[in-house]
Amino acid sequence: MYLADNCAYLRARLLHFVLKNQLRESLKLQLLKGPGSVLFGALEPGGVINTITKKPLREPYYKLGFEAGNRGFYQPSIDLSGSLTTDKNILYRFIAAYNTFDGYFNGGGKNNTFIAPSISLNLGDRTSLDLFYEYSRYRGDLYGGLHTAVLSDGSLLPRGVNVWGNPDLTFDNRQSQQYGFELKHNFNDNLQVRSALYINNFQVPNQRFAVPIAIVDDRFIDYLYLDRFYSTNIYFGQIDLVGKFNTGSIKHQLVVGFDVEDKSGSFSSFTSQEPLPRLDLLNPIYNVTRPSDLVQDFVSESQTRSYGVYLQDQIEFSNQWKLLIGGRYDLVSNESETLFNNTDEPVVTDGAFSPRIGLVYQPSDTVSLYASYSRSFVQTTSFTPDQIFEPTRGTQYEVGIKTDLLDRRLSATLAAYQITKTNVVTADPNNPFLSIQTGEQQSQGIELDVAGEILPGWRVIASYAYTDAEITKDKTFAVGNRLFNVPYNQASLWTTYEIQQGDLKGLGFGLGLFYIGERQGDLANSFELDDYLRTDAALYYRRDGFRAALNIRNLFDTDYASYSNSPLYIRRGAPFTITGSISWEF
Repeated sequence: MYLADNCAYLRARLLHFVLKNQLRESLKLQLLKGPGSVLFGALEPGGVINTITKKPLREPYYKLGFEAGNRGFYQPSIDLSGSLTTDKNILYRFIAAYNTFDGYFNGGGKNNTFIAPSISLNLGDRTSLDLFYEYSRYRGDLYGGLHTAVLSDGSLLPRGVNVWGNPDLTFDNRQSQQYGFELKHNFNDNLQVRSALYINNFQVPNQRFAVPIAIVDDRFIDYLYLDRFYSTNIYFGQIDLVGKFNTGSIKHQLVVGFDVEDKSGSFSSFTSQEPLPRLDLLNPIYNVTRPSDLVQDFVSESQTRSYGVYLQDQIEFSNQWKLLIGGRYDLVSNESETLFNNTDEPVVTDGAFSPRIGLVYQPSDTVSLYASYSRSFVQTTSFTPDQIFEPTRGTQYEVGIKTDLLDRRLSATLAAYQITKTNVVTADPNNPFLSIQTGEQQSQGIELDVAGEILPGWRVIASYAYTDAEITKDKTFAVGNRLFNVPYNQASLWTTYEIQQGDLKGLGFGLGLFYIGERQGDLANSFELDDYLRTDAALYYRRDGFRAALNIRNLFDTDYASYSNSPLYIRRGAPFTITGSISWEF
């Protein structure tokens, strides 16, 4: 299922994602806002969450953990690391976890398995090689029984009604294997070469859906049943050269590189010929037998190849003035074949240059002013296997100021930006499993982020964003319509206090407030999602290698919609959820 990732929605959710996961020690997250299309592949502007894989350690490290919560959630985990040789030239790390969950309302159960071994080899004083492998398997309902729909008066269905809730008809089985290497060699202190290979084999051997297609008289829901099977194989290679040098008094850090990606996929679907029984919202019955009259209605294969070359120079004219200038050129070819009716789509090849420039002025040690301009180019794929979409293009302008306060204990960033995207792929309003390509969308806004330690042990992360996002050109939707899931106003606050001394040293408390304003539910602006305020809380204790925590999400059990792209496809926010965790490091 394609989930629209317009830049306004992406920027609006980045910080909330980090805040939500900041107490989970298994994650190491970087929040990268702004343009990222030069060094991180053909990404779109707006921002990205960078999840950093934990690497092997030189000294022995062992961690055992266990989490448990309401609705049948539990998760044991282990994290082991150290050296395999006495000279510490071969290091290892092994991370594994398993969790299971019963779901929220009328189904939604799921379980996950994750295994990640890695090895680091010291091949000399200047050369290192990192090898990694990750296996993950997911089985169950993707959204834990939180699917809902909107009635004609704009209200959501009652909480106990799960639109996609039949466990015999809604099921996902997906597996992923990721592996590769990263090789680094330092010719000297000022010249380094880096190369990497990344492979991802992703399979969904079984996916079942009872798809809601209409609400009748605000009481009955009609369904279409289908089975789907698909797989994707991605091979990505990258090599670049990083050099530091001076031209007179001007310092340079130059990066030049090349990357290539090959992505192939197959897709097939089977649809029931007879309609499923209607769901009566006043008396929902979920134990519907899985249909046996399935007929294959689609099968296809596709392949996308992309090549990119990039160059970037970070120039330091003085302690006050710094310039970042660069760009990348991408060449993308796309082809698909519909095997069901032996139809070959023509090979589509496209290319574009994406420049990037940024200027920073530091009038003092605590204040930085910056401005940036960038363009992006990315070939979009989706679950519309019989159609090849044109590449999505984006342009971003951004200005801002960053300052350090309270003797650098607190930092604040204020930014204003404008992002324009063309050829945007989004969910088909008539079928959430298909996609359409729209014309032009534009988002502009301001953001304020504040983070730091106000007093010893008292930390705070706060943000506010105002976003004006709308359709500016289109043949499907009305110009001026708001982009869905993007509120004008949103704000968040996460604060923790940890006792610094005494017998209770290491005991901490956390409180989080997350406000999301009113949003449109689809690009047609046919309905609106209400605003909401969610409250999270945490109680934790850490001393030496011992960790214990109690995390509460949605403390006051607020009922809200977290995402939507059509009146029949809405994700409800998780209700009151409490999770306890305990771990030992030694």
